[in-house]
Amino acid sequence: MMLEQALKKWFGFTDFREGQKEVIEALLKQQDVFSMLPTGTGKSICYQLPALLAEGITIVVSPLLSLMEDQVQQLKSKGIKQVAALNSFLTEQKRKEVMASIHHFKLMYVSPEMLQQPSVLTLLRSQKVSYFVIDEAHCISQWGQEFRPDYLRLADVRKQLGTPPCLAITATATKDVQDDIKRRLRLHEATNIVYSVDRPNIAMMVERYHSTKEKLQALITFVKNLKGPGIIYFSSRQWTEKISYALREAGIDKVSHYHGGMSNEDRILIQQQFMEGQLSVICCTSAFGMGIHKPDVRFVIHFHYPTQLASYVQEIGRAGRDGRKSIAILLYSQEDKGIPRSLLDLELPSEQEIDAYIQAVMNVSRLTKEQEEQIRIISGGSETSWRQLKYLLEERGIMKGTEVRRFSADAIKAELRNHVSQRRAEKQQQLTEFERWIHSYSCRREKLLAHFSEALQSRPPHCCDNCGVTYQSYQKRKEEGEEKKSDWKTILAQLFHQSEGGAS
Repeated sequence: MMLEQALKKWFGFTDFREGQKEVIEALLKQQDVFSMLPTGTGKSICYQLPALLAEGITIVVSPLLSLMEDQVQQLKSKGIKQVAALNSFLTEQKRKEVMASIHHFKLMYVSPEMLQQPSVLTLLRSQKVSYFVIDEAHCISQWGQEFRPDYLRLADVRKQLGTPPCLAITATATKDVQDDIKRRLRLHEATNIVYSVDRPNIAMMVERYHSTKEKLQALITFVKNLKGPGIIYFSSRQWTEKISYALREAGIDKVSHYHGGMSNEDRILIQQQFMEGQLSVICCTSAFGMGIHKPDVRFVIHFHYPTQLASYVQEIGRAGRDGRKSIAILLYSQEDKGIPRSLLDLELPSEQEIDAYIQAVMNVSRLTKEQEEQIRIISGGSETSWRQLKYLLEERGIMKGTEVRRFSADAIKAELRNHVSQRRAEKQQQLTEFERWIHSYSCRREKLLAHFSEALQSRPPHCCDNCGVTYQSYQKRKEEGEEKKSDWKTILAQLFHQSEGGAS
């Protein structure tokens, strides 16, 4: 069957988008592939179509439960039933049913953590695995070391599955991150299919304010006037809830919040309501957006900025997937500067956590899960720090499964402190580069592309604020923008009464 015929049969499209066919043809030739395609270009078809054409099952490693569920439902809505997600959202009974029926599936979505479960890995090893796919592959480099070390174990998982052809695919990665992904997955001879990260239809603006209060008032003005739907990013769960409330109090309808502290059911419901147009504005943390295939998002606003430019590009890429003009606005205040630095500190274990953790495990020969939890509590470290330190000990051969080998505590403490210090310096450098971009007065698109080792080929008519873009051309028509009147001072006073400047 011709690829175009297969595309039409299963997905209803007559033509491939940029890069899709190249990736598919390389996989069909049993090649390993690293691919970077811009957001909105249909990356999922790059592995879904080969999976449907191949014998056996394709394993798709996906970072978020909501993303897995969304892709499974999208495929089922197209009549493709041989697909399932294996994750913590399933009841024990449903998980057993999925595992018992595994031979019927063509696509199986799993988290990296699920692949560490012996029962799951044993089951998958009994199947013919046609492809091993890492979706949103930048997570290996961006999240793996600090938050989810199981991403760094994927090369070993793939080996245990018989080393099937591997696709690592993402929308955003610098040259260093691309190399890191390929190194960690051992893709030594991968076919590289890399396109520009540029999204010419998304204009970029940075608006500067003296205080957080000024930013709040400006945000309400933007949301009232900009044509939606839109996404607003914040640094913390608390802020998503507070500003969602403030926007509704200002007379803006169809607003809700989304963050990682909500239940799985609530998050999936909010995502579905946004996809179907029942909600127009989402106030969220970075937990929202990955894999959101809503084509008509017209604006993305950052009330707080992330810690690196790559994350920013990922997040603004949720706008304008239909190719129509959209806008990304970053609201900056000098009061914000401490927020990303605090976030960096939370991502890495402190010297005290390292010392306490090493002291707790140095005289133990075996560790059960219960003992691990006790040690984490005794050492006073966060769960994130515990995962990082455990992985670093595994990487150095000190821990293997439940076994703990003898080691020199002083030497390991020094080695881990040095590792964390280097990671902190790398992250500080990424933050500094992003802040330079924020304060730049030259073309933002040109500087953004340079960060990804690209040159600007053609400046779009709606480029950035430094090239003359204003937000007025992205406003609603008058009849769309009518909202009930609000008392600005009352709203802002209520908001700051709840938490004066509480941005953490």
